[in-house]
Amino acid sequence: MPAFLAMPFVFLFRDSFQQQLLSQILGAGTVVLTMMTAWTIKKDKKLLIWSGLLAGLGNIIWYLSATGSSWYLGQISSAFFLSFALYESLNKKRPILVGILLGAAYLSRVHTIISLPVFLYLLYDKNWFKTFFKIGLGLLPFVLFDFAYNFIRFGTIFDEAYFILPKILNEQDRPWFIHGVANTSYIPNGLIAAFWSFPRILDHPPFIQPSWYSLAIWITTPAFIFAFFSPIRERLTQFLWLAVISIFTIVLMHGGTGWAQFGYRFAVDFYPFLLLLTIKGVGRTGIKPIHWILLLASVLVNAWGVVWINKFGWVSF
Repeated sequence: MPAFLAMPFVFLFRDSFQQQLLSQILGAGTVVLTMMTAWTIKKDKKLLIWSGLLAGLGNIIWYLSATGSSWYLGQISSAFFLSFALYESLNKKRPILVGILLGAAYLSRVHTIISLPVFLYLLYDKNWFKTFFKIGLGLLPFVLFDFAYNFIRFGTIFDEAYFILPKILNEQDRPWFIHGVANTSYIPNGLIAAFWSFPRILDHPPFIQPSWYSLAIWITTPAFIFAFFSPIRERLTQFLWLAVISIFTIVLMHGGTGWAQFGYRFAVDFYPFLLLLTIKGVGRTGIKPIHWILLLASVLVNAWGVVWINKFGWVSF
C-alpha cells in the first residue's frame, strides 16, 4: 500500500521525492483523524487537544513517521487507514468506504485484518446482511490483488514473503528464527520487549540512551493507562480490546521483536484501537491534572527518543 500511495508523488517529483515525506503526511493524518474521532466520542475541546497531543507527540508513531524507513512506513500506513476506518464507522458509517479503508490497512500490514469484528459491530444494523456485503465489496479488490501479487511472486495466493525471509538472510539458525518465523515459543521474548525493556544507562555522556532492542510500552506512553478506564461493560470497549489482544497475540509470535526500533514498534499495529480506548477512558471522567501529567511524560519520552536517535545518533543495543 505505501508503494501505491507513493506513486503520484514519484510521478510528479521523480527521484527527488523522499518516502519520509509520505510517512510524515500519513502520521499527521493519523493525528487529525484521532482528534476527529475524539470529538465524536465527546465534544470537549480539552479532550480534543489532549487526544491530538497524545496521537502526535505522545507515542512512538512520532518516531516511526519522522524516520519513515520501509518497515516503519508500512506500519504508519496501516495506522492511518485503521484510524480512518474507525472515524468513518463512528460517523457516516459508509460500509463500502470502510471496506476500502480496511483493504488499504490489509495491504499495509496483512494481520490487521483480524480487527474486522470491530467494524462489523460498529456498522451492524437491521440491514446487516446488505451492510456486511458492502464492506466485503470494498475489501475484496485489495484481497484479490494480494492473492494475484502473491501468485505472481510465489506461485501461491498466500503471502510467503515473511516465511522465506530467514533463508534469504541466512538466519535459519539464529535464536529469533530457530523455530521458524512465527511460533508460540517466541511469546515470552515479545512480552519482555513490550513490557520489560528499559533504556541503557551509561557511565559517560549522554548517560542514558534508547536501546534498539525495545522500550516498554508503559515507558514510551504512560498515558495509555487510561485505556483501562474505558467502560468495560460497553460493547464497543469489548470489541476494541478484542482487536488489541488479537493483533498483539499475532505480533508476539513473530521471531523478531521489531528491532531496530524506538519503543516496541509492533504495538503500533493495534495503536488506533488503543488510542480510542484511551480517549474513551479519559472522556468518561473529563480531563483532570493526572491526565495532563501523564501526557506530558509521554511527550517528553518520545521527544527524547526522536532527538537522541535522529539528531545525535545516541542509541545502541
